[in-house]
Amino acid sequence: MITCHVKYVIDPYQLAEFEAYSKAWIAVVRRLGGTHHGYFLPSEGASNIAYCLFSFPSLADYEAYRQSALSDPESVALVAAVVQKRFILSYERSFMRPLLS
Repeated sequence: MITCHVKYVIDPYQLAEFEAYSKAWIAVVRRLGGTHHGYFLPSEGASNIAYCLFSFPSLADYEAYRQSALSDPESVALVAAVVQKRFILSYERSFMRPLLS
């Protein structure tokens, strides 16, 4: 299993836009074969940092998801909204191997 950890720098004045985007991506990841562990939005502390975690059985499955997402109408629309509205300023993606009981 491979887990993708994403750290977002977001526009804190567009938190509602980011939250709507996040809810939609959870469904996209699940529909395209992944397990989404959720988004974690600012509460106390920094108001412009958010995180998400999602997993795929393998890196190859993650890469297949990325290819599918390029032509998936919902994911294409979500990316277009980010570009247009600019509520995500930057992001960092890391891949981890979970240690589960």
